[in-house]
Amino acid sequence: MPLTILSQAQLRSLLLSLSSDEIAKVQQSLAQALLEYSTGSQDQGCAATYQPLRTAITRKNGCTTLFMPASTGQTIGMKMISLQDGGAAGCKMEGAFEIPEGPKTASRPRTGPRDSMASIASEMSDLSISSQEGTASSSSSSQSLQSGTVNFQTVGSSMSKTLGAWPGAGSRDTSPQGTVTLLDCDSMPIGLINAHELTPFRTALTTMMLFNKRKRVRTIVVFGAGKQAYWHIRLALVLRGADIKRVVIINRSFDRAAKLLKEIYSPESASWRGDVKFSALSSDFGEYKRIINDAIHKADAIFCCTPSVEPLFPAELLTSRDGRQKGRFISAIGSYKPHMTELHPDILRHEVSVDHSARHFHKHIKRSGVIVVDSLDAALKEAGELIQAGIKPNQVVELGELLMVRDASQKESGDQEVEDTKSLREWAERGNVIYKSVGLGLMDLVTAGDLIKLARGRKVGTVIEDF
Repeated sequence: MPLTILSQAQLRSLLLSLSSDEIAKVQQSLAQALLEYSTGSQDQGCAATYQPLRTAITRKNGCTTLFMPASTGQTIGMKMISLQDGGAAGCKMEGAFEIPEGPKTASRPRTGPRDSMASIASEMSDLSISSQEGTASSSSSSQSLQSGTVNFQTVGSSMSKTLGAWPGAGSRDTSPQGTVTLLDCDSMPIGLINAHELTPFRTALTTMMLFNKRKRVRTIVVFGAGKQAYWHIRLALVLRGADIKRVVIINRSFDRAAKLLKEIYSPESASWRGDVKFSALSSDFGEYKRIINDAIHKADAIFCCTPSVEPLFPAELLTSRDGRQKGRFISAIGSYKPHMTELHPDILRHEVSVDHSARHFHKHIKRSGVIVVDSLDAALKEAGELIQAGIKPNQVVELGELLMVRDASQKESGDQEVEDTKSLREWAERGNVIYKSVGLGLMDLVTAGDLIKLARGRKVGTVIEDF
Protein backbone atom coordinates (compact mmCIF):
# COMPACT_ATOMS: atom_id res chain seq x y z
CA MET A 1 0.00 0.00 0.00
CA PRO A 2 1.55 3.35 -1.03
CA LEU A 3 2.09 5.97 1.67
CA THR A 4 1.79 9.64 0.64
CA ILE A 5 3.70 12.15 2.77
CA LEU A 6 2.98 15.88 2.58
CA SER A 7 5.46 18.22 4.24
CA GLN A 8 4.43 21.68 5.41
CA ALA A 9 5.74 23.26 2.21
CA GLN A 10 4.16 20.62 -0.03
CA LEU A 11 0.77 20.91 1.67
CA ARG A 12 0.82 24.69 1.50
CA SER A 13 1.66 24.55 -2.20
CA LEU A 14 -1.26 22.19 -2.74
CA LEU A 15 -3.70 24.32 -0.74
CA LEU A 16 -2.70 27.50 -2.55
CA SER A 17 -3.34 25.82 -5.90
CA LEU A 18 -6.91 24.75 -5.12
CA SER A 19 -9.67 26.32 -7.20
CA SER A 20 -12.92 27.54 -5.66
CA ASP A 21 -14.68 24.45 -7.02
CA GLU A 22 -12.10 22.12 -5.45
CA ILE A 23 -12.38 23.96 -2.14
CA ALA A 24 -16.16 23.67 -2.27
CA LYS A 25 -15.89 19.93 -2.92
CA VAL A 26 -13.61 19.39 0.08
CA GLN A 27 -15.98 21.52 2.14
CA GLN A 28 -18.94 19.38 1.10
CA SER A 29 -17.19 16.22 2.32
CA LEU A 30 -16.48 17.93 5.62
CA ALA A 31 -20.10 19.10 5.93
CA GLN A 32 -21.39 15.57 5.37
CA ALA A 33 -19.04 14.25 8.06
CA LEU A 34 -20.21 16.86 10.57
CA LEU A 35 -23.83 16.04 9.75
CA GLU A 36 -23.18 12.36 10.46
CA TYR A 37 -21.24 13.27 13.61
CA SER A 38 -24.24 15.11 15.07
CA THR A 39 -27.13 13.00 13.81
CA GLY A 40 -25.72 9.77 12.43
CA SER A 41 -26.71 6.26 13.44
CA GLN A 42 -24.28 3.50 14.25
CA ASP A 43 -24.34 2.58 10.56
CA GLN A 44 -22.54 5.83 9.76
CA GLY A 45 -18.83 5.81 10.50
CA CYS A 46 -18.52 9.55 11.23
CA ALA A 47 -21.16 9.44 13.99
CA ALA A 48 -20.09 10.71 17.41
CA THR A 49 -20.42 7.21 18.88
CA TYR A 50 -17.50 6.09 16.68
CA GLN A 51 -15.14 8.91 17.70
CA PRO A 52 -12.56 7.83 20.33
CA LEU A 53 -11.77 9.99 23.36
CA ARG A 54 -8.82 12.32 23.02
CA THR A 55 -5.92 12.70 25.42
CA ALA A 56 -3.66 15.61 26.32
CA ILE A 57 -0.23 15.57 27.92
CA THR A 58 1.41 18.72 29.29
CA ARG A 59 5.11 18.52 29.89
CA LYS A 60 7.06 20.38 32.56
CA ASN A 61 8.09 23.02 30.02
CA GLY A 62 4.42 24.03 29.58
CA CYS A 63 4.05 22.42 26.15
CA THR A 64 0.74 20.60 25.70
CA THR A 65 0.49 17.74 23.20
CA LEU A 66 -3.02 16.76 22.13
CA PHE A 67 -3.84 13.32 20.71
CA MET A 68 -7.02 13.41 18.60
CA PRO A 69 -8.07 10.00 17.17
CA ALA A 70 -10.94 9.81 14.69
CA SER A 71 -12.82 7.42 12.40
CA THR A 72 -14.90 7.80 9.25
CA GLY A 73 -15.94 4.16 8.85
CA GLN A 74 -13.56 3.80 5.91
CA THR A 75 -10.44 5.34 7.42
CA ILE A 76 -9.06 5.90 10.89
CA GLY A 77 -6.42 8.36 11.94
CA MET A 78 -4.69 10.31 14.65
CA LYS A 79 -3.87 13.98 14.85
CA MET A 80 -1.03 14.75 17.24
CA ILE A 81 -0.24 18.42 17.80
CA SER A 82 1.73 20.44 20.35
CA LEU A 83 1.13 23.97 21.58
CA GLN A 84 3.25 26.08 23.93
CA ASP A 85 0.43 27.26 26.20
CA GLY A 86 2.05 27.29 29.62
CA GLY A 87 -0.24 24.67 31.12
CA ALA A 88 0.41 22.70 34.30
CA ALA A 89 2.25 19.42 33.84
CA GLY A 90 0.10 16.29 33.75
CA CYS A 91 -2.01 13.98 31.61
CA LYS A 92 -5.73 14.36 31.00
CA MET A 93 -8.15 12.12 29.10
CA GLU A 94 -11.41 13.45 27.76
CA GLY A 95 -14.28 12.28 29.97
CA ALA A 96 -18.03 12.65 30.14
CA PHE A 97 -19.29 16.19 30.31
CA GLU A 98 -20.99 17.13 33.55
CA ILE A 99 -23.43 20.00 33.93
CA PRO A 100 -22.36 22.19 36.87
CA GLU A 101 -25.94 22.70 38.06
CA GLY A 102 -28.83 20.27 38.24
CA PRO A 103 -28.84 16.56 37.29
CA LYS A 104 -25.65 15.19 35.84
CA THR A 105 -25.74 13.88 32.30
CA ALA A 106 -23.30 12.94 29.56
CA SER A 107 -24.66 15.61 27.21
CA ARG A 108 -27.82 16.64 25.49
CA PRO A 109 -29.30 13.38 24.13
CA ARG A 110 -28.59 12.78 20.47
CA THR A 111 -31.85 12.28 18.68
CA GLY A 112 -33.11 11.09 15.33
CA PRO A 113 -33.64 13.51 12.42
CA ARG A 114 -37.33 14.16 13.10
CA ASP A 115 -36.90 14.73 16.85
CA SER A 116 -33.79 16.88 16.44
CA MET A 117 -35.40 18.91 13.66
CA ALA A 118 -38.43 19.64 15.85
CA SER A 119 -36.19 20.60 18.77
CA ILE A 120 -34.10 23.05 16.77
CA ALA A 121 -37.15 24.49 15.03
CA SER A 122 -38.68 25.10 18.44
CA GLU A 123 -35.56 26.90 19.61
CA MET A 124 -35.74 29.11 16.53
CA SER A 125 -39.53 29.60 16.57
CA ASP A 126 -39.40 33.16 17.90
CA LEU A 127 -36.91 34.20 15.26
CA SER A 128 -37.42 37.32 13.17
CA ILE A 129 -34.87 39.18 11.12
CA SER A 130 -33.54 42.72 11.01
CA SER A 131 -34.40 44.67 7.89
CA GLN A 132 -31.49 47.02 8.35
CA GLU A 133 -28.93 45.06 6.28
CA GLY A 134 -26.22 47.15 7.93
CA THR A 135 -27.35 50.51 6.53
CA ALA A 136 -27.01 52.34 9.83
CA SER A 137 -24.18 54.86 9.75
CA SER A 138 -21.44 54.86 12.31
CA SER A 139 -21.93 56.99 15.39
CA SER A 140 -18.31 57.93 15.03
CA SER A 141 -17.34 60.58 12.52
CA SER A 142 -13.67 59.70 12.83
CA GLN A 143 -11.49 58.76 9.93
CA SER A 144 -11.23 55.03 9.25
CA LEU A 145 -8.01 53.14 8.60
CA GLN A 146 -6.53 53.73 5.18
CA SER A 147 -6.24 50.86 2.74
CA GLY A 148 -2.98 48.89 2.74
CA THR A 149 -1.70 50.32 6.00
CA VAL A 150 -0.98 49.31 9.56
CA ASN A 151 -1.75 52.15 11.99
CA PHE A 152 -1.79 54.50 8.97
CA GLN A 153 1.78 53.48 8.05
CA THR A 154 2.47 51.98 4.64
CA VAL A 155 3.13 48.24 4.68
CA GLY A 156 6.83 47.51 4.99
CA SER A 157 7.84 50.90 6.37
CA SER A 158 8.51 49.79 9.93
CA MET A 159 9.17 46.07 9.86
CA SER A 160 11.26 45.05 12.83
CA LYS A 161 14.71 43.69 12.00
CA THR A 162 14.48 41.41 15.03
CA LEU A 163 11.10 39.91 14.12
CA GLY A 164 11.17 36.32 15.35
CA ALA A 165 14.31 36.76 17.42
CA TRP A 166 12.65 38.68 20.24
CA PRO A 167 8.93 38.27 19.58
CA GLY A 168 6.64 40.66 21.41
CA ALA A 169 3.02 40.18 22.38
CA GLY A 170 1.01 38.87 19.47
CA SER A 171 4.07 38.37 17.26
CA ARG A 172 4.75 34.67 17.88
CA ASP A 173 3.22 32.08 15.56
CA THR A 174 0.87 30.15 17.84
CA SER A 175 -0.24 27.66 15.17
CA PRO A 176 -0.06 24.08 16.48
CA GLN A 177 2.82 21.90 15.33
CA GLY A 178 2.30 18.23 14.56
CA THR A 179 1.02 15.63 12.11
CA VAL A 180 -2.06 13.75 10.97
CA THR A 181 -1.68 10.03 10.24
CA LEU A 182 -4.27 8.23 8.07
CA LEU A 183 -4.89 4.48 7.86
CA ASP A 184 -7.20 2.59 5.52
CA CYS A 185 -9.89 0.04 6.47
CA ASP A 186 -7.18 -2.59 6.88
CA SER A 187 -5.23 -0.32 9.25
CA MET A 188 -2.46 0.21 6.69
CA PRO A 189 -0.89 3.71 6.65
CA ILE A 190 -1.91 5.70 3.55
CA GLY A 191 -1.06 9.26 4.49
CA LEU A 192 1.13 11.41 6.73
CA ILE A 193 0.47 15.16 6.64
CA ASN A 194 2.12 18.07 8.44
CA ALA A 195 -0.66 19.67 10.52
CA HIS A 196 0.77 23.20 10.68
CA GLU A 197 -1.18 24.34 7.61
CA LEU A 198 -3.92 21.70 7.73
CA THR A 199 -5.36 22.84 11.07
CA PRO A 200 -6.11 26.46 10.08
CA PHE A 201 -7.31 25.40 6.63
CA ARG A 202 -9.92 22.91 7.90
CA THR A 203 -10.98 25.32 10.67
CA ALA A 204 -11.57 28.14 8.21
CA LEU A 205 -13.29 25.72 5.82
CA THR A 206 -15.79 24.86 8.56
CA THR A 207 -16.36 28.51 9.46
CA MET A 208 -17.18 29.20 5.81
CA MET A 209 -20.14 26.79 5.98
CA LEU A 210 -22.03 29.43 7.95
CA PHE A 211 -20.31 32.44 6.40
CA ASN A 212 -21.36 31.34 2.91
CA LYS A 213 -25.02 31.66 3.93
CA ARG A 214 -24.74 35.34 4.86
CA LYS A 215 -26.52 37.89 2.69
CA ARG A 216 -24.25 40.82 3.56
CA VAL A 217 -20.48 40.42 4.00
CA ARG A 218 -19.17 43.77 2.76
CA THR A 219 -16.96 44.47 5.78
CA ILE A 220 -14.98 41.83 7.67
CA VAL A 221 -12.99 42.38 10.88
CA VAL A 222 -10.32 39.78 11.69
CA PHE A 223 -8.60 39.49 15.07
CA GLY A 224 -5.18 37.88 14.75
CA ALA A 225 -2.52 37.79 12.06
CA GLY A 226 -1.40 34.17 12.03
CA LYS A 227 -2.31 31.24 9.81
CA GLN A 228 -5.86 31.02 11.12
CA ALA A 229 -6.42 34.66 10.18
CA TYR A 230 -4.79 34.14 6.78
CA TRP A 231 -6.93 31.14 5.84
CA HIS A 232 -10.14 32.72 7.09
CA ILE A 233 -9.40 35.76 4.93
CA ARG A 234 -8.29 33.78 1.91
CA LEU A 235 -11.20 31.32 1.89
CA ALA A 236 -13.71 34.11 2.51
CA LEU A 237 -12.39 35.94 -0.55
CA VAL A 238 -12.07 32.84 -2.72
CA LEU A 239 -15.67 31.86 -1.97
CA ARG A 240 -17.32 35.30 -1.59
CA GLY A 241 -14.81 37.77 -3.02
CA ALA A 242 -17.34 39.58 -5.22
CA ASP A 243 -19.36 40.55 -2.13
CA ILE A 244 -16.51 41.68 0.14
CA LYS A 245 -15.27 45.27 -0.04
CA ARG A 246 -13.10 45.76 3.03
CA VAL A 247 -11.07 43.66 5.51
CA VAL A 248 -9.70 45.12 8.74
CA ILE A 249 -7.01 43.08 10.55
CA ILE A 250 -6.50 43.70 14.28
CA ASN A 251 -3.45 42.28 16.06
CA ARG A 252 -1.39 43.11 19.13
CA SER A 253 1.88 43.07 17.17
CA PHE A 254 2.49 45.73 14.50
CA ASP A 255 5.16 43.56 12.87
CA ARG A 256 2.92 40.50 12.59
CA ALA A 257 0.06 42.53 11.10
CA ALA A 258 2.43 44.13 8.61
CA LYS A 259 3.83 40.73 7.67
CA LEU A 260 0.34 39.41 6.93
CA LEU A 261 -0.51 42.48 4.85
CA LYS A 262 2.70 42.09 2.86
CA GLU A 263 1.73 38.51 2.07
CA ILE A 264 -1.78 39.55 1.04
CA TYR A 265 -0.43 42.32 -1.21
CA SER A 266 2.21 40.10 -2.82
CA PRO A 267 1.84 39.46 -6.58
CA GLU A 268 1.05 35.80 -5.89
CA SER A 269 -2.09 36.83 -3.99
CA ALA A 270 -3.50 39.10 -6.67
CA SER A 271 -5.77 36.40 -8.13
CA TRP A 272 -7.82 36.05 -4.94
CA ARG A 273 -7.23 39.46 -3.33
CA GLY A 274 -9.13 41.28 -6.05
CA ASP A 275 -10.10 44.89 -5.36
CA VAL A 276 -10.76 44.38 -1.66
CA LYS A 277 -9.30 47.10 0.55
CA PHE A 278 -7.15 45.86 3.45
CA SER A 279 -5.93 47.73 6.49
CA ALA A 280 -4.62 46.73 9.89
CA LEU A 281 -4.53 48.01 13.43
CA SER A 282 -2.33 47.11 16.39
CA SER A 283 -3.32 47.63 20.00
CA ASP A 284 -0.36 49.93 20.67
CA PHE A 285 -1.77 52.51 18.25
CA GLY A 286 -2.77 55.74 19.98
CA GLU A 287 -6.26 55.84 18.49
CA TYR A 288 -6.89 52.11 18.91
CA LYS A 289 -10.06 52.40 20.99
CA ARG A 290 -11.75 54.85 18.65
CA ILE A 291 -10.96 52.89 15.50
CA ILE A 292 -11.83 49.46 16.89
CA ASN A 293 -15.22 50.82 17.98
CA ASP A 294 -15.80 52.07 14.44
CA ALA A 295 -14.60 48.80 12.89
CA ILE A 296 -16.86 46.58 15.05
CA HIS A 297 -19.83 48.86 14.39
CA LYS A 298 -19.40 48.56 10.61
CA ALA A 299 -18.51 44.85 10.58
CA ASP A 300 -20.82 42.37 8.89
CA ALA A 301 -18.61 39.45 9.97
CA ILE A 302 -16.03 39.12 12.75
CA PHE A 303 -13.40 36.36 12.73
CA CYS A 304 -11.64 35.85 16.08
CA CYS A 305 -8.43 33.87 15.51
CA THR A 306 -6.31 34.37 18.65
CA PRO A 307 -5.50 32.30 21.77
CA SER A 308 -6.58 35.24 23.91
CA VAL A 309 -7.20 34.95 27.66
CA GLU A 310 -9.30 38.12 27.78
CA PRO A 311 -12.07 39.54 25.57
CA LEU A 312 -10.86 41.11 22.34
CA PHE A 313 -13.35 43.98 22.49
CA PRO A 314 -15.97 45.34 24.94
CA ALA A 315 -19.31 43.52 25.04
CA GLU A 316 -21.31 46.72 24.70
CA LEU A 317 -20.08 47.18 21.13
CA LEU A 318 -22.50 44.36 20.24
CA THR A 319 -25.01 44.34 23.10
CA SER A 320 -25.86 48.06 23.27
CA ARG A 321 -28.81 49.58 21.39
CA ASP A 322 -26.43 50.95 18.77
CA GLY A 323 -24.59 47.63 18.47
CA ARG A 324 -27.80 45.71 17.81
CA GLN A 325 -28.81 47.67 14.73
CA LYS A 326 -27.83 44.87 12.41
CA GLY A 327 -27.13 41.17 12.46
CA ARG A 328 -23.56 39.91 12.35
CA PHE A 329 -21.78 36.61 11.87
CA ILE A 330 -19.17 36.05 14.59
CA SER A 331 -16.73 33.15 14.53
CA ALA A 332 -14.52 32.48 17.58
CA ILE A 333 -12.03 29.70 16.88
CA GLY A 334 -8.83 30.75 18.65
CA SER A 335 -9.43 29.94 22.32
CA TYR A 336 -9.35 26.26 23.26
CA LYS A 337 -9.10 26.12 27.07
CA PRO A 338 -11.55 27.13 29.84
CA HIS A 339 -9.46 30.13 30.94
CA MET A 340 -9.26 31.50 27.39
CA THR A 341 -11.85 33.79 25.87
CA GLU A 342 -12.03 35.90 22.73
CA LEU A 343 -15.61 37.07 23.23
CA HIS A 344 -16.85 38.74 26.40
CA PRO A 345 -19.22 36.36 28.26
CA ASP A 346 -21.92 39.06 28.20
CA ILE A 347 -22.09 38.76 24.40
CA LEU A 348 -23.00 35.08 24.67
CA ARG A 349 -25.39 35.63 27.58
CA HIS A 350 -27.14 38.33 25.58
CA GLU A 351 -27.45 36.04 22.57
CA VAL A 352 -29.07 33.14 24.43
CA SER A 353 -31.35 35.22 26.69
CA VAL A 354 -34.55 35.70 24.73
CA ASP A 355 -36.84 38.30 26.32
CA HIS A 356 -40.32 37.75 24.94
CA SER A 357 -41.61 41.00 26.43
CA ALA A 358 -39.07 43.24 24.76
CA ARG A 359 -40.02 45.01 21.57
CA HIS A 360 -37.27 45.72 19.14
CA PHE A 361 -35.73 48.64 17.41
CA HIS A 362 -36.09 49.17 13.67
CA LYS A 363 -38.07 45.91 13.22
CA HIS A 364 -35.35 44.12 15.11
CA ILE A 365 -35.68 40.55 16.06
CA LYS A 366 -35.46 38.37 19.05
CA ARG A 367 -32.13 36.66 19.30
CA SER A 368 -31.79 33.04 18.24
CA GLY A 369 -31.32 31.75 21.77
CA VAL A 370 -28.47 29.42 20.78
CA ILE A 371 -24.73 29.37 20.11
CA VAL A 372 -23.54 27.23 17.18
CA VAL A 373 -20.61 24.86 17.92
CA ASP A 374 -18.75 22.09 16.13
CA SER A 375 -19.13 19.65 19.04
CA LEU A 376 -21.47 20.12 22.00
CA ASP A 377 -19.48 17.86 24.31
CA ALA A 378 -16.09 19.36 23.48
CA ALA A 379 -17.27 22.99 23.45
CA LEU A 380 -18.96 22.80 26.85
CA LYS A 381 -15.76 21.38 28.35
CA GLU A 382 -13.12 23.43 26.54
CA ALA A 383 -14.55 26.69 25.20
CA GLY A 384 -13.76 29.44 27.68
CA GLU A 385 -16.46 31.71 26.26
CA LEU A 386 -19.22 29.17 26.90
CA ILE A 387 -17.91 28.10 30.31
CA GLN A 388 -17.43 31.64 31.63
CA ALA A 389 -20.84 32.71 30.33
CA GLY A 390 -22.54 29.74 32.00
CA ILE A 391 -24.03 28.46 28.73
CA LYS A 392 -26.20 25.34 29.16
CA PRO A 393 -26.51 22.38 26.74
CA ASN A 394 -29.99 23.48 25.62
CA GLN A 395 -28.49 26.82 24.55
CA VAL A 396 -26.04 25.18 22.15
CA VAL A 397 -26.67 23.63 18.73
CA GLU A 398 -24.13 21.72 16.65
CA LEU A 399 -23.35 22.80 13.12
CA GLY A 400 -24.13 19.27 11.93
CA GLU A 401 -27.62 19.54 13.41
CA LEU A 402 -28.30 22.69 11.41
CA LEU A 403 -27.20 20.88 8.26
CA MET A 404 -29.50 18.01 9.17
CA VAL A 405 -32.51 20.30 9.59
CA ARG A 406 -31.94 21.70 6.11
CA ASP A 407 -31.62 18.27 4.51
CA ALA A 408 -34.54 16.71 6.40
CA SER A 409 -36.83 19.60 5.51
CA GLN A 410 -35.98 19.34 1.83
CA LYS A 411 -36.74 15.62 1.81
CA GLU A 412 -40.09 16.07 3.55
CA SER A 413 -41.39 19.16 1.78
CA GLY A 414 -39.73 19.01 -1.65
CA ASP A 415 -39.48 22.46 -3.18
CA GLN A 416 -41.89 24.06 -0.70
CA GLU A 417 -40.09 25.58 2.26
CA VAL A 418 -41.77 25.00 5.62
CA GLU A 419 -42.17 27.96 7.98
CA ASP A 420 -39.76 26.68 10.64
CA THR A 421 -37.03 26.13 8.09
CA LYS A 422 -37.70 29.53 6.56
CA SER A 423 -37.08 31.18 9.94
CA LEU A 424 -33.90 29.17 10.36
CA ARG A 425 -32.69 30.15 6.89
CA GLU A 426 -33.42 33.85 7.48
CA TRP A 427 -31.55 33.75 10.78
CA ALA A 428 -28.54 32.11 9.11
CA GLU A 429 -28.61 34.70 6.32
CA ARG A 430 -29.16 37.96 8.23
CA GLY A 431 -29.52 37.39 11.97
CA ASN A 432 -26.96 37.32 14.76
CA VAL A 433 -24.99 34.06 14.47
CA ILE A 434 -22.21 33.16 16.91
CA TYR A 435 -20.09 30.14 16.00
CA LYS A 436 -17.63 28.66 18.50
CA SER A 437 -15.20 25.94 17.45
CA VAL A 438 -12.67 23.96 19.48
CA GLY A 439 -11.86 21.46 16.71
CA LEU A 440 -12.47 17.77 16.10
CA GLY A 441 -10.10 15.04 14.98
CA LEU A 442 -12.82 14.03 12.52
CA MET A 443 -12.45 17.37 10.73
CA ASP A 444 -8.73 16.74 10.22
CA LEU A 445 -9.22 13.15 9.10
CA VAL A 446 -11.87 13.92 6.49
CA THR A 447 -10.05 16.97 5.10
CA ALA A 448 -6.70 15.19 5.08
CA GLY A 449 -8.21 12.25 3.19
CA ASP A 450 -9.48 14.49 0.41
CA LEU A 451 -6.17 16.34 0.23
CA ILE A 452 -4.24 13.06 -0.06
CA LYS A 453 -6.40 12.16 -3.09
CA LEU A 454 -5.77 15.57 -4.67
CA ALA A 455 -2.04 15.30 -3.98
CA ARG A 456 -1.81 11.89 -5.65
CA GLY A 457 -3.70 13.17 -8.69
CA ARG A 458 -1.27 16.09 -9.03
CA LYS A 459 1.80 14.04 -8.09
CA VAL A 460 2.48 16.30 -5.11
CA GLY A 461 4.30 14.98 -2.05
CA THR A 462 6.60 12.07 -1.35
CA VAL A 463 5.21 8.61 -2.13
CA ILE A 464 6.59 5.40 -0.62
CA GLU A 465 5.12 2.75 -2.90
CA ASP A 466 5.55 -0.28 -0.64
CA PHE A 467 5.39 0.97 2.93
